Amino acid sequence: MVNTSSNQIYSLEICIDSVASAVAAEQGGAQRVELCDYLAGGGTTPSAGMISLVRESISIPLHVLIRPRRGDFLYSKEEMEVMKRDIQLCRELGVDGVVLGALTKDGDIDVAGTQELIDCARPLSITFHRAFDLTRNPLEALDQILSLHIDRLLTSGQQETALQGASLIQKLQERAGGDMIIMPGSGINPTNVQAIITQTGVREVHASVRSRVEGGMVFRKDYPPMSSNSPISEYDQLVADVAQIKRMRQLLDEA
Repeated sequence: MVNTSSNQIYSLEICIDSVASAVAAEQGGAQRVELCDYLAGGGTTPSAGMISLVRESISIPLHVLIRPRRGDFLYSKEEMEVMKRDIQLCRELGVDGVVLGALTKDGDIDVAGTQELIDCARPLSITFHRAFDLTRNPLEALDQILSLHIDRLLTSGQQETALQGASLIQKLQERAGGDMIIMPGSGINPTNVQAIITQTGVREVHASVRSRVEGGMVFRKDYPPMSSNSPISEYDQLVADVAQIKRMRQLLDEA
């Protein structure tokens, strides 16, 4: 049987993409962080330098996303090799867990491919990521993931937000029982976190709760842009919001 490795009833994982956000997550009371790069594309594997410095900067558990590119989760032989090497690097850098997954072309869990990644990662903690939300049959996919003895599943319940997917998440929670942690993620914030845990029965939640922080550049030039579709100014960053994390931690403690 798995457990949340926490003395608190509910655990809060914060999705981050920077050292500043990692520190903010710990200050806010998060139990764990998931470190990613390129969150605008759903997240990819961060650099070795980023992983290393985040590991040095926080004392709470650090999980790292293993995803070589944006897009779907059908991976080539070469992409599988990239992920195996990234997992090995994570082991060397002292992370506590990795977040991974692969699908077949027909929308099922790539059991064999995912097992290869797990074999590279153990004894690190394993989370199957939101590739699950693109499977054709979620209950069959859950059974496939359970057969792999994975520690937790991150899911929005195959909807845009976890609140919209709460009904399926509750079914997954019941079906998994004590064999795997079901962790809802996507759109979770202080306004809905209590509703989500009440409706689903889960004990862990995953959130990003970021706010805009203005950069320090004095000289500013609007053109040319440094990205093809930037949702924010080149001179702003999105950083984990300590106040929102603390509020979520408080709400979880009160639940």
